[in-house]
Amino acid sequence: MQFLQSVHIDYISKRKKAYFISISLLIIGIVSYIVRGGPNYGIDFKGGTSILIEFEKTITTQDIRDALIPAGYGNSEIKSFGTQNQYIIYIGQQKELSASEMVGQIQQAISASITDVPYEILETDSVGPKIGQELRKAMVMAILIALLLMLIYIGWRFEFVFAVGAVIALFHDVLITLGIFILLNYELSLKEIAAFLTIVGYSMNDTIIVYDRIRENLKIYRSDDLNVILNRSINTTMSRTVITSLTTFVVVLSLFIFGSEVIKGFAFVMLVGIIIGTYSSIFVASPVVFEWQMRHGGRQKLKMAKKKR
Repeated sequence: MQFLQSVHIDYISKRKKAYFISISLLIIGIVSYIVRGGPNYGIDFKGGTSILIEFEKTITTQDIRDALIPAGYGNSEIKSFGTQNQYIIYIGQQKELSASEMVGQIQQAISASITDVPYEILETDSVGPKIGQELRKAMVMAILIALLLMLIYIGWRFEFVFAVGAVIALFHDVLITLGIFILLNYELSLKEIAAFLTIVGYSMNDTIIVYDRIRENLKIYRSDDLNVILNRSINTTMSRTVITSLTTFVVVLSLFIFGSEVIKGFAFVMLVGIIIGTYSSIFVASPVVFEWQMRHGGRQKLKMAKKKR
């Protein structure tokens, strides 16, 4: 499965164009965040009640919404789930009503409006607003701790400038993906957080592959300039990068196209993350190392370049 063996692209010389693309995407994300007032948090983070309901016959989300309007729940989020006749209804937290009271009102509203289609409530779940706030804090801490541990690991395995390049690339991936996610107004729940953490690991793995080849080439091609070594390292790992990214992308694309509404947010984060993560491993992580070293002594100051074979 080796191809792209004769590629000789000068990625380092194109780094400024890549910086422009990255900054543009980051600005779009920031504007989206400001305009929309932050992510569209799901029940996991903002609190509320979810009801999993199954009908015996085919019914549409609009039929359910029309049934909920008289009870004051017309703005509830309704998604298909599992089989064709299963739906999840998300109800925002209400201070004056308990979760069981809201479920009872939903049942009454559906029974009064949809009289010819029997149904069954399979599951209810409730999250308080205080727990939602704690989950939001835990989400941010989980991502920051993951990035910190990776910074320590890369700094130990390679050297500090490589760790900085990798972590900048990871921040780049998460922020751009989150910005696009907010722009398209997808709901952010625990499933999507799992996808963001998966992106962090996926992008880091791709970056380490390139860094490993850079370390090898620093020892082999001692007379070459740093930009030549970086380009050679990226080009020689390109075959592996393309194969890994494409195979993963196809699987996640299938989830996005054929999966239910519940899984689409997770699949979308993975789709965007795979593209941005692959891009950053090539155009962000290594160019950051190059920029830093050109200002601080070039390849001669890299400890790895001084080690004997």
